[in-house]
Amino acid sequence: MLWKSLASTAILLSALASLGLAANPSCTCSPKSGESTSSAGAPTGTGNPSQATNNTESSGGSSTSSGSSSDPQFFIYSDKWMSNVLPPLEQVKGYTVFALAFLLSTGPEDQAKGWAQLDKQTRQQLKKTYNEAGIKVIVSAFGGTDAPTSYNKDPAELGITMAQWVIDNDLDGIDVDYEDLNAMDLRDGRAEQWLVTFTKALRSKLPQGKYIVTHAPVAPWFSKTYTSGAYRAVHKEVGDMIDWYNVQFYNQHEYENCETLMFKSTNKYPETSLEEIARSGIPQHKLIVGKPATAADASNGLIDPEDLATCVQQAKDKGWSGGVMVWQYPNAGARWISTVRSKSWPVGS
Repeated sequence: MLWKSLASTAILLSALASLGLAANPSCTCSPKSGESTSSAGAPTGTGNPSQATNNTESSGGSSTSSGSSSDPQFFIYSDKWMSNVLPPLEQVKGYTVFALAFLLSTGPEDQAKGWAQLDKQTRQQLKKTYNEAGIKVIVSAFGGTDAPTSYNKDPAELGITMAQWVIDNDLDGIDVDYEDLNAMDLRDGRAEQWLVTFTKALRSKLPQGKYIVTHAPVAPWFSKTYTSGAYRAVHKEVGDMIDWYNVQFYNQHEYENCETLMFKSTNKYPETSLEEIARSGIPQHKLIVGKPATAADASNGLIDPEDLATCVQQAKDKGWSGGVMVWQYPNAGARWISTVRSKSWPVGS
């Protein structure tokens, strides 16, 4: 009906204006460069192994690969509600992926729900605008309050359902922020097999090179103290299906300086620094260093952006090319990532 068409057009023009584009349907302008808190929870797991407990480019919902799979990625989560879901481009300049949190096993919440509530034309135009600026828009699944293995969710069925949600909602892919700590800490292999089956189900509908599939494990899950294998076992089975790992190096009372973050962890979580994880067989370009934006975004693990820039530079000088992940927008934005990249991959270089 006409009133529905007019309403959709108004929403689209408002959203485009928020991205810094002229609100003119005939305009061929280029994009500029440049709250309600979640009940779903942040990617802030606290695994304890000492106890027994590519770039893609898309339009209209499909994506085609561009760039190299080993290009560094700069990934930011967004969970706090925004009226137009995506912020203006100048506020996220320097990132390559913007992840909407969270798609739960029970359905979308927070930013993921806000995105789904936009009409299809608006979603496609917003994503096209971001894609043209070099930023992919994906959804993040689960987070800190969802425990799909412990809840006995069928991984194959849920994987198919979530993959279809990605397709239906015109996104570039999905991030698997699995934080079922109790299931993994059982060390009986069930959590690992759940993740393997779930990843295979995602890829059955989200082919590689067309859609991004990433995982966001806590760093201790790469420790050899997990006798069931944890993420080393997951990587062995489906690592070739995962584009990269947004490794959470926070909330562990560890990884708070360049040495323990990048090169040698303490005995608390042995062999789980960036370099040590790579040495265990995970390709270094698939390891993205994840950090909180501010002290309010995690219990611990914060490194000042200037100091983090030095850590990133040191690792890059030794051959690492992964990139950086941050939780979360708006506490991190263009200024934060510009600082963190300044000594390694400067924004705009």
